Parts: sequence; C-alpha cells; structure tokens
Amino acid sequence: MALNVLFIGGTGQISYPCVERAVAAGHHVSVFNRGLKSTPLPAGVSSIVGELGSGAYAELADAGYDVVCQFIAFTPDQIARDIEVFSGKCGQYVFISSASVYEKPPRHYVITEETPAINPYLPYSQAKIACEELLKKSGNLAWTIVRPSHTVRTGLPMMMGDSDIMARRLLDGEPIIVAGDGHTPWTLTRSADFAVPFVGLFGKQAAVNEIFHITSDRAHIWDDIQNTIARLLGVEAKIVHVPTDTLIKYNPEWVGPLLGDKAWTAIFDNSKVKRVAGDFTCAESLDEILAEPIMHVKQRLAKSRPPRGEIDALIDRICAEQSALG
Repeated sequence: MALNVLFIGGTGQISYPCVERAVAAGHHVSVFNRGLKSTPLPAGVSSIVGELGSGAYAELADAGYDVVCQFIAFTPDQIARDIEVFSGKCGQYVFISSASVYEKPPRHYVITEETPAINPYLPYSQAKIACEELLKKSGNLAWTIVRPSHTVRTGLPMMMGDSDIMARRLLDGEPIIVAGDGHTPWTLTRSADFAVPFVGLFGKQAAVNEIFHITSDRAHIWDDIQNTIARLLGVEAKIVHVPTDTLIKYNPEWVGPLLGDKAWTAIFDNSKVKRVAGDFTCAESLDEILAEPIMHVKQRLAKSRPPRGEIDALIDRICAEQSALG
C-alpha cells in the first residue's frame, strides 16, 4: 500500500538512501529541509524548503502524512516541538535515535533492544536518550524509535578524528591510532542496507510505540577495518595501538567518541526488527561495505586535502611516545 511519507532531513548520510528506498517501494515521498544540499532528489519526490521551527514547519502536520521520519532532531526541545506539531496529525512518527545510547560499558556482548539506554560519557547519546523519554511519555503520537549504529555512505569509519584527515595521513604514510589492541569487534552497516528494513517499518502497527535498532549481523575488528581502508586507498596502514585510558589523558575530548562509543564491543541482535519489517541482509565483506565511502573520500581529497594542523601534531606525538615504549 502506497503511503504519504514525509522525511525531515532526507539528504543526509543515512536519510538519502531511505528516501530512495521509499520511492522504490511505491510511497509518495516529500522532503523538508533547508534545500542547501546539491544532491538531486529522486524523481517524483516533493521538496519543501524551510527551517525547523518556522511557520512553514508547523504547517507540515496539516497534510496528515501517514509517516513522518525525523532525521534531524537531536535535542529534547526539538522533540517537544514535534510532539506538539504532529500529535494526532500523522499516522506514525519515526524518530532516528542512535545505537550509541546503549549502556557503556555493556553488561553483555550482544546488544538487544532490552539493553538499557545508559551512556554517561557521550552528550550526543544523552540528548538522544532524553528525546526518546519524551516520546515514550507522549499521549497522542504514534511513535517508532529507530537506532542506527555506525552506518556508512560518504565517510570512512575511524575511531576518532576527522576521517578525511586520517585518510590523508594514510596516503602520506603517516601513522594512525587504534584504541586498545585493535581486536574489538565493531559493526558497520551500509546506509543502503539500513534503508530496506527502515522503510519496511512504515505503516506497521507492530512498529508503533516500539524501539528497533537496524544494523548488520556481522562485526569486524578495528584493525581489519583500518587495514582494509588503507588497502583500498592503495597504501599500507601504519597502526599504533594505544590504550583508551592513555588516549583520553592526551585529549579529554576523546572521552565521548571512545568511552561513549567506539572503545566497546558492538554486536547486535536484529531479530526484533526482522520480525516486523521482514528479513533483510547486509553487505558483510569490508571491501563491499567500504567501497562507497572510499569513492567519496577519494573524490574529496582529489579536490582539496585538509591541511596539517594541531590534530596531526597530537597524533604524531602520541604515536612517537607509544612507539618509544617498544
């Protein structure tokens, strides 16, 4: 059945392939954003240009969409606004949260939707948790919460720092850092693979007032991820392993991305979303997972390489001091 679907966002890392999938599934799709991205929308998609919180935004609910997908709400005040705008005026409100909300450190190495949402290290995740709590308390909004994990399309997966800077360092033969011993399993999911079950949740009564994560079933260790990135760039990775506790002493700003996210094992059980949205498969080989991000980073670096800066000096210092330990 064709549904009237509104994407708030719709041109981002995850949302754009979801728009494409929704169109391919036969839905009538509209996209609301500021209209700043140059990426052309798929044929047949209606573009609504405006700012979040504007008068035009408040009027969106008058269209009575079957599904509203909120990709660019990150704070409780934004969710409070959406509850006010869309309550009783849409069939299903889908909020994009994050799998980084799951408890750190994890009490079990396999994550399910029953894993508590407790993250004392990462403000981004704490805000997403607060957003989820507001939705759970809303009385007249049929919500669905979706938690993507590390989902890739245009950026390379790195443990910390700007991925284009890390790619430039690899290309220039400079060392990069992997926290820990490099053997921590980490799940990567292509945005195009995420989109299939995401759209499969549209209009499903069993998805209403429920939480789902959507990820690949396969995890890879961080050393394999970095070595594959280097090989696809045509170079060899010079990896320096540094304990996480040591890294955050060098740079306290890494507490969030490491202790709040990437330093921990991330393996997910996707049986819940498969029961509701239908079975799905994701690319499992790193070559296939990383092909699109590698293409994008090569294109960006061919146009402009990020200059060396303070982060390079810090990484060089850490690598030299760690390597000196033998």
